[in-house]
Amino acid sequence: MSMYGRDPWGGPLEINAADSATDDDRSRNLQDFDRAALSRPLDETQQSWLLGPGEQKKKKYVDLGCIIVSRKIFVWTVGSILVAGLLAGLITLIVKTVPRHHHPHAPPDNYTLALHKALMFFNAQRSGKLPKHNNVSWRGNSGMNDGKSETGSFYKDLVGGYYDAGDAIKFNFPMSFAMTMLSWSVIEYSAKYEAAGELNHVKEIIKWGTDYFLKTFNSSADSIGRMVAQVGVGDTSGGSTTPNDHYCWMRPEDIDYKRPVAECSSCSDLAAEMAAALAAASIVFKDNKAYSQKLVHGARTLFKFSRDQRGRYSGGGTDAALFYNSSSYWDEFVWGGAWLYYATGNNSYLQLATTPGLAKHAGAFWGGPDYGVLSWDNKLAGAQVLLSRLRLFLSPGYPYEEILRTFHNQTSIIMCSYLPIFTSFNRTKAGLIQLNHGRPQPLQYIVNAAFLATLYSDYLEAADTPGWYCGPNFYSTEVLREFAKTQVCDI
Repeated sequence: MSMYGRDPWGGPLEINAADSATDDDRSRNLQDFDRAALSRPLDETQQSWLLGPGEQKKKKYVDLGCIIVSRKIFVWTVGSILVAGLLAGLITLIVKTVPRHHHPHAPPDNYTLALHKALMFFNAQRSGKLPKHNNVSWRGNSGMNDGKSETGSFYKDLVGGYYDAGDAIKFNFPMSFAMTMLSWSVIEYSAKYEAAGELNHVKEIIKWGTDYFLKTFNSSADSIGRMVAQVGVGDTSGGSTTPNDHYCWMRPEDIDYKRPVAECSSCSDLAAEMAAALAAASIVFKDNKAYSQKLVHGARTLFKFSRDQRGRYSGGGTDAALFYNSSSYWDEFVWGGAWLYYATGNNSYLQLATTPGLAKHAGAFWGGPDYGVLSWDNKLAGAQVLLSRLRLFLSPGYPYEEILRTFHNQTSIIMCSYLPIFTSFNRTKAGLIQLNHGRPQPLQYIVNAAFLATLYSDYLEAADTPGWYCGPNFYSTEVLREFAKTQVCDI
């Protein structure tokens, strides 16, 4: 099955042959109708339609000097002018005297304002030649030589994409995760984006990322042997004074030093995550058939590469290991396989994503302090929710039902762990959940949890399920929405 809906018409509309008539029948029927219509005497009006004007009565005229007109036409013309003038004056008087009441649009709510600002962050982080409508006045073109100085490489240029946080490095691993999550939000909540006036904007943001991703590997090929992992470096250890994106604190627009390109040939985590990003985006852009197919082809190529040449992209002491070290690639296999199934409807991807051995390696069957925490490094919780969606709405049955039911139950347990009544995670005095157990940068994990909680509650409601069980206790979907609201407000 595919995430794409079927044609609601179910095929072309056909006329029932039993109710139709041949051209000869229609002509014969029309001739009979004409004869019947003319066989009875015609009244005066009908005679005027069919036989033309009869004898005209003598009319009276008015001589205006230059022309002679009918008296009747003259009277009607003058009268019409007088009435039109009277009405125009009356309307003008009403408009001038009636007090004007302006009804300003209601100001956007705080959630809408937060959405505007969150999406504006991506505008500020854009690399490459910026569009005129970028709407960040202090940003200009930058990184215009990225990837262009490399000879004999499989890429022509690496202009575009997004900078990471406060530096000018392009880390393709977390960038891919960001695009996947944005696409997921658009797939599920496009009407909300449109109501906030941000649908076209967020789609532009996603396309800016996916256009760049297609440059980082040979996207026209069916098989590849390497891809780009990163543009720029940030390692300043050992007292190095070589100019790089952390040693030189400067605007991206002013960078004049060489920015190295890091390639990888065994990077299953990166390739599968980027495949997920392209597959999810292909659903966002399904109305643009050519671009959507291009994204799907790229996703297939990357996922095959991720399976054929195993390894972590941050292994071997790379620069990426200092900033975005990947713990494993098994969760990306489940995550990427699920998205490719939704994008293509190909059951081979669903078979892979629901393989128990793969789920076991990804950590689906054991707890741990970070179980249920969705992040750029661990996509298991997201994959479990995504596959629970499949069970709730499509119910593919055997042979997938057993593992899908397991994922569904695990999703319920994760949602229980978010509730204050459970002690899986600590909370601040104000109630902010500490999903990363006091480690730095906690907010990214919190917003991901709030998204999953909102999404799962909407899935349950759409499936006519009022809530879920945490042990013997039943909780309504509203509890999950309240959790999401409190976390966003605490942020």
